[in-house]
Amino acid sequence: MALYTSDSKDRVRDAVDFLELVSARTELRRAGPARYEGLCPFHDERTPSFGIDPAQKVYYCFGCQASGDVFTFVQETEGLDFKAALELLAERYGVELQREEEEPRSAEKRKRRERLLELLNRTSAYYERYLWESEEAQRAREYLSARGLGEAILREFRVGYAPSAWDRVLLASRRGGFSEAELYETGLAQRSKQNGQVYDRFRSRIMFPLADIRGRVLGFGARAMREDQRPKYLNTSDNEIYHKGRNLYGSYLARIHATRAGKVILCEGYTDVIALHQAGVRNAVGLMGTALTGEQVGELARMAKTLLLALDSDGAGQEAMLKAFQLTNERKLELRVVVLPLGSDPADLIHRDGVQAMEEAIERSISFVRFRAEHVLASGDPSETEEKDRMIEELHPVFKDLPPSAARMELTQIVSSRLAMKEGLAEKLLSAGPARVPRPGSRSSEAQGGRSQSRAASTPAGKEVTRREDPERAFLALCIASPDAGAQALAGLEVDEHFSSGLLRRAARHLRDGNLREPMADVPGENALLEADPQLKDLLTELVVEAGRDESDTAMLEVQRLQLELARVDRQIQRARGLEAGDVSDLAHRRAEVKLEFDRAYGRVLEKTGGG
Repeated sequence: MALYTSDSKDRVRDAVDFLELVSARTELRRAGPARYEGLCPFHDERTPSFGIDPAQKVYYCFGCQASGDVFTFVQETEGLDFKAALELLAERYGVELQREEEEPRSAEKRKRRERLLELLNRTSAYYERYLWESEEAQRAREYLSARGLGEAILREFRVGYAPSAWDRVLLASRRGGFSEAELYETGLAQRSKQNGQVYDRFRSRIMFPLADIRGRVLGFGARAMREDQRPKYLNTSDNEIYHKGRNLYGSYLARIHATRAGKVILCEGYTDVIALHQAGVRNAVGLMGTALTGEQVGELARMAKTLLLALDSDGAGQEAMLKAFQLTNERKLELRVVVLPLGSDPADLIHRDGVQAMEEAIERSISFVRFRAEHVLASGDPSETEEKDRMIEELHPVFKDLPPSAARMELTQIVSSRLAMKEGLAEKLLSAGPARVPRPGSRSSEAQGGRSQSRAASTPAGKEVTRREDPERAFLALCIASPDAGAQALAGLEVDEHFSSGLLRRAARHLRDGNLREPMADVPGENALLEADPQLKDLLTELVVEAGRDESDTAMLEVQRLQLELARVDRQIQRARGLEAGDVSDLAHRRAEVKLEFDRAYGRVLEKTGGG
């Protein structure tokens, strides 16, 4: 894997507006001179415990202990590795990355991938020009217009048209210096079974570029324009660049809007997504001609916590919704259904009845559990025993994955009412399924394995703060908030005596060694202390965010310093008492002196704050 220079990483970090970056994920408000806080984007909470320091460009959650910098934040929220996060930020903030020297094989592989992506991008641009400039594409333009789609939104989605001639892309790509092998590898060309001749794979079709979260074209979805063309939709096959089921149509345009809205709308068709965006519903994405996958659900979960399904309600749509329920249930996503008129999709509804009709349908969305129950219970005669068994069987896959909740109670009540049975019996049957052998294929599949949960989802081992450590952490945070006074206070302490854990001692030494003004600064290369000590990095992140809460307060800093000194003397007294003939009189006298200083210092703080 190609590596980028440390200077490149620093320039990207400097260019990032961290407040803007995080605000796209959660609403932040100022909570101190150098701190903003809001609800944590990594775990569910009602009271804000998540804070950032926009100058130091670090974040910390006091609830789940998620912490990191600009790169970690993008890695966790976008599901990317460090390299991809760095590239995404560099692209977003206009920073040119410089590479370290690469191993020849890695460099060759990277350059090969870059060439294939360039070929796909050039071809997409060619298809787009052909749609708007060629006479042959007139019918395609009329079709898109009849669907209610305007030129501006079609250009935004880079929609194009593939000419009917068998070699237009082939010849244009050759002139651009690309080989037939590269065309074949990107799925833009295929070989004749008769003579091995390479020719354009997409012809006489409306072209919908399929892009990743960064907007890079990976392949195409192509709709036929001739009556005799089969299949109606033809997608790029899996290859070195494109893997179906990994991405969502329009995600690079919808991501920010979905995050800000807290919900994302999933459609089936390309034109549905485009129509919704044109109507101002910018948080819509689409399946790229595949069944919903765990990877796609992971991408949806990184966008928002509520998923609205705007899919057809036919048999295939019902199965897609059930699969979505099983996958989203693992990720604790709220799943709702946008109920559309029978036989209509979002593009049809908007074109026929207007934007308001679609907005009202979204507003009236119902929980998937209720939708599924209503659909199944309306599909037969509940007075017949066999039909009751069938309905229970079809609802079992939904019910078995539901934890004790209002949704489970709602489903039980609906079923017991419609099937004229007691709630207790409905609960029992739905939990166990009918007492007969299920039809083949009726059992829901086991949950698919997805990405491991973010490290923010649970408290890491060893993160618990003891009562002894609490004032020590508070002292270090105050040192960061008042670096001049903090440097003086740290210089007067004995690190091994005043701090009770190895981690806090490492932090105190790091800050004392000239790092109070930039605690997260690190020396790249072999001496990169923070990269070699992730526990220290996490602790410093927490301290920086905590330090941004209040104005510089040297009086409180002195109170905390004296509290550390009191604790140190107390530990010395305990050790002395454990020895035979241990004399603690001098230590007791010293403790009385420190306690008097502490009381006076604390009194000054109370006077200053009006608490005395």
